[in-house]
Amino acid sequence: MLIFQARTTPLALIVLNAGRLNVGKLPYDWQIKVNHGRPEVSVCQDGDTPCIHLRSAKASFALERGVDVDPAQLPYLAWRWKVTRLPNGGDFRKPSTDDQAAQVLVAFADRRIVSYIWDTSAPKDTFLSSSSIPLLHIFALVCQSGRSETNRWISEYRNVAADYRRAYGRPAPPVRGLRIQINSQHTGTTAESYFGEVAFRSAPQ
Repeated sequence: MLIFQARTTPLALIVLNAGRLNVGKLPYDWQIKVNHGRPEVSVCQDGDTPCIHLRSAKASFALERGVDVDPAQLPYLAWRWKVTRLPNGGDFRKPSTDDQAAQVLVAFADRRIVSYIWDTSAPKDTFLSSSSIPLLHIFALVCQSGRSETNRWISEYRNVAADYRRAYGRPAPPVRGLRIQINSQHTGTTAESYFGEVAFRSAPQ
């Protein structure tokens, strides 16, 4: 739902509306995608915060939905997340340890992806290519690293248009999909995270 307000008020496309989540029922416009193992995903209440809960035991899965976003108009992605358990030994810089407790992946019309991750080991602000799949280009940015911020809600925002240009050296095409994901199959461990509201915005908040 695109929210139009006064010209001086930022525009927003709410992709995951935490205020409308019903405990025990996944939002209808999001699909579960399983890469490995058994998905553990639910809608729950964390204190006063309705949220999506993801738990991975040697698994890899995601929730995703299609969108149609012009990054020239809505360049900022804002989201809230909380990690309670990191995959031991996770480090996206090596395929054998490429596990994260929480990821937000932005898929563009040209099959290029920018991924925002909470990594166990890679330093915060690391920005590297992380694709091992032919014809699929992924750049990952470490937004949070390690345990120092675990067990509490963190608000993030990123200029996805700027991050796309930084990664691929060209203007960002339309955004066609969004995914929230968790992985722990490579390290054979357990990870756990929560997601609140996710939105594209015309200005940072």
